[in-house]
Amino acid sequence: MAQRNKLWANIDWVTVMLAFGLMFLGWINIYAAVYNEEHSSIFDVTQRYGKQLIWIGAAVFLGMVILITDSNFYLFFSWPIYGLVIFSLVLVLVAGVEINGSKSWFVIGGDLRLQPAEFAKFATALALAKLMSSYNFKMQKAPSVFLIATIIGLPPALIMLQPDTGSAIVFVVFFLVLYREGMSGVILFFGFLTILLFLLSLLTENFVLLILLFVGSIIAFYVLNPRFKLALSGLGLGIGLTLLLQGVNLIAGNTVDFEWIILAGTLISMIVFVIYSLKVRMRRAFVIIGIFFGSVLFTYSVDFVFENILQAHQQARINELLGLQSDPLGAGYNVNQSKIAIGSGGFSGKGFLNGTQTKFNFVPEQSTDFIFCTVGEEWGFFGSLVVIGLFLALLIRVINLAERQRSLFSRVYGYSVASILFFHFAVNIGMTIGLMPVIGIPLPFFSYGGSSLWAFTVLLFVFLRLDASRLDRLV
Repeated sequence: MAQRNKLWANIDWVTVMLAFGLMFLGWINIYAAVYNEEHSSIFDVTQRYGKQLIWIGAAVFLGMVILITDSNFYLFFSWPIYGLVIFSLVLVLVAGVEINGSKSWFVIGGDLRLQPAEFAKFATALALAKLMSSYNFKMQKAPSVFLIATIIGLPPALIMLQPDTGSAIVFVVFFLVLYREGMSGVILFFGFLTILLFLLSLLTENFVLLILLFVGSIIAFYVLNPRFKLALSGLGLGIGLTLLLQGVNLIAGNTVDFEWIILAGTLISMIVFVIYSLKVRMRRAFVIIGIFFGSVLFTYSVDFVFENILQAHQQARINELLGLQSDPLGAGYNVNQSKIAIGSGGFSGKGFLNGTQTKFNFVPEQSTDFIFCTVGEEWGFFGSLVVIGLFLALLIRVINLAERQRSLFSRVYGYSVASILFFHFAVNIGMTIGLMPVIGIPLPFFSYGGSSLWAFTVLLFVFLRLDASRLDRLV
């Protein structure tokens, strides 16, 4: 009895209340989003709000079960849990049901839908924490890097086969966890550089980006070896070769596209710099050369990725976000209606159940991906600020709890929880106000759906259980 009382005393009830508070507010807003006058009772289980109450009840029960389970269970069974989820991701490709173009769901009894991809984030967090806390683990060693890449990369690879790009992208946030645990900031820099190159490749012509990369490389050479003549000669070499090749091209009847002339001129110039770097043993120059060639390859692969890997509606949404196309009745419809709904709420909102944009179904997926629209329209800027404040309070609380952990396992898992919650929170709200592409991921504890609610509950409450035992044994 004393040990149980100690357990309950050590649980961070502030975080528990924040999670339950968001569940309650989510339920109220789901009721407002899909309100049906013929089924006005919020407890009507034939409607989404009634079903959500059942999911919330099950989530509360699940959370309590997790809290009374021995904390070492999650340490010892990390690998079996990860393996079970991987198996479910494979099984759903065979036995799953296709909904909205993705074969991502198991349907049980006609009404209950389970999405393995939601639980994959929790399982990956456990497996990563288990690996990084194992004896003699060194992140800098090649075998460790391979294992980390496999653990993080396998679930999204399987999820992409469904295909569900939105759920797969979430796994990128595990790099934030690795950075906290000692991963070089250079890798994080390359990650941001990759995103920047991807966007620039879509926004500009490849030959313009190629020129920028070449000039940037010449400047970097000058920083490493401050010889103005060398930098100037490199720039002149690139320009001279490009003009020479274009001259030959014109004589031959202009048979080659000018973009490929620029590519040939810059590549030959960089090869000359490779030879020079070998001669003077300027090893750091090879980093610049490697970045240049890698960037060029990536730039020319973006078109293939964009056209062949992303789905048509995802391409359209990205083009709409970047201003490359305007389709207010097609790809941009969801976001436009979302912004209208949120903007119409003003400071204090239209009032509970008085939202016209949501009540008349102008906003698609208004109880799931676009649930924040209901908050903005009916509760206004003030209500939106309250909801955002609760999410930020939850995130800050989880980070503080992660920092006070004594074991590496609990800390890695805690930062995984914070990173996943942050990504969902930032992207979901970002896409409702037009700052992010619409990738279809739920708002934690808020959006309608049993799978996402239970997955976030498991994710958070396992960490709360680990935190409650931080002064005891292994975890």
